[in-house]
Amino acid sequence: MSREMCYQCFWPRSLCWCSSIIPIETRTKILILMHPREYKDKKAGTGRFTHLCLKNSEIHMGVCFDNHKAVQEHINDPRCFPMLLYPGSGSVTLSEQGLSRTVLRDRRLLIILLDATWHNAKKMFEGSPTLQKLPQLRIAPEEKSRYIIKKQPHDWCLSTIEAAHELMKMLEKSGLDTYERPGQMLDLFARMQKYQIDCMRDPNRQRYRPGLGQKIARRILEGRGGRDHPTSYVTRNSKR
Repeated sequence: MSREMCYQCFWPRSLCWCSSIIPIETRTKILILMHPREYKDKKAGTGRFTHLCLKNSEIHMGVCFDNHKAVQEHINDPRCFPMLLYPGSGSVTLSEQGLSRTVLRDRRLLIILLDATWHNAKKMFEGSPTLQKLPQLRIAPEEKSRYIIKKQPHDWCLSTIEAAHELMKMLEKSGLDTYERPGQMLDLFARMQKYQIDCMRDPNRQRYRPGLGQKIARRILEGRGGRDHPTSYVTRNSKR
């Protein structure tokens, strides 16, 4: 018999996170373009949690978005200034160069995030000429990724929820937005990882993975996730 699910966070009702999430208001519009694999196979991933944390955000699923009606309407809205968060060679580093209100000319900032593995994100980018034409934005994260469960290809590679957190911090520093409850997304991310790690360490659970504890400990010793890795961050900041 299948467990009853929450169809907002896509976790079992008994583990639903929604009551602990307070969506924050932002001036910036966030579009989360989610690869089909994330949408169908990993419903409880960080892209969905990012959406739940940011009130002014939307999720759209696909690989090529050139003919995606809703995405194209947002991109072509004359009231918006669309940018793709993507580390291309010509991208603007928000924390270093910033964005001026002169550039925006009273238009609303529209940030597009690609929610996928790095391999699939590249496919989404290369398969969507519309996205390639957008001005690109990059962030210089202040800390390494806190993703302990998955190994990132580079220190500057972040999960979707971490990227959104760093983005909102930089937008606030630039005076383009406000970022209430800046600890919420990282706290949620840490709690999610801790639960997953506990399941992988428990031999009585289906997701048990022998040797996981040693791998995680090694990543922590190597400096992965900074000081707020799941095994310590949750203890200090969360009751779940």
